[in-house]
Amino acid sequence: MKTCVVIPVYNHQEAIVPVIAALRPFQLPCLLINDGSSNQCTEVLRELAAQEQHWLTLHERSQNGGKGAAVITGLQLALSLGFTHAIQIDADGQHCLDDISLFLAASAAHPDKLILGAPRFDGSAHKKRLYGRQFTNLWIWINTLSFAIADGMCGFRCYPLVAVDKIVQSTRLGQRMDFDIEIVVRLHWQGVGVINIGTDVRYPLDGVSHFRMLQDNVLISKKHAQLFLGMLWRLPILLLRKCR
Repeated sequence: MKTCVVIPVYNHQEAIVPVIAALRPFQLPCLLINDGSSNQCTEVLRELAAQEQHWLTLHERSQNGGKGAAVITGLQLALSLGFTHAIQIDADGQHCLDDISLFLAASAAHPDKLILGAPRFDGSAHKKRLYGRQFTNLWIWINTLSFAIADGMCGFRCYPLVAVDKIVQSTRLGQRMDFDIEIVVRLHWQGVGVINIGTDVRYPLDGVSHFRMLQDNVLISKKHAQLFLGMLWRLPILLLRKCR
């Protein structure tokens, strides 16, 4: 196994510095994907890459494409560099990076499985977001005919890259906030097992959220509908798998 960290970044110039500091003790190769950030954020990322060049690699996208597009870029780059697994984390500081050791251990024991963060929220979590999460997870359970995925929106996860690449090469995946949902459902359809790991989550250090309440909720709702149709024609296979 050869594991790296992938972090999509879009204008989180304040939060990314302590995120990188928290990652440093693990000495894992890290791919920072600059998704068309502002000049200010880009300068911060370039400084970090120069300071931590022995383990940090900066890849700059020419324009903003969305979280999904940035993560896909990072995962494909990781595979091209010879990595077998990639841990995805968010750039805003919401994830408890001490738990990376748990993700690494689970992935080492089960290298073919998807390791997913099951978030434990503190008081900073907005009620509307939590309700929206419950709605999304309900649809994930419907579209997989399974409760295997505890939470399909947590951006703290470890992917087996070969399985992800099969999907990337054959499917036009969601490019924005719908990516996290779609990739876990499609990996489940592909037969990739899931291990859920409880992890503390707090909302952004810098107060910056790129979730667009109306547009992204519409986008996610459309994705649920698309996946539901995909589930229907896979229904015999999914039911057979449950029987086994």
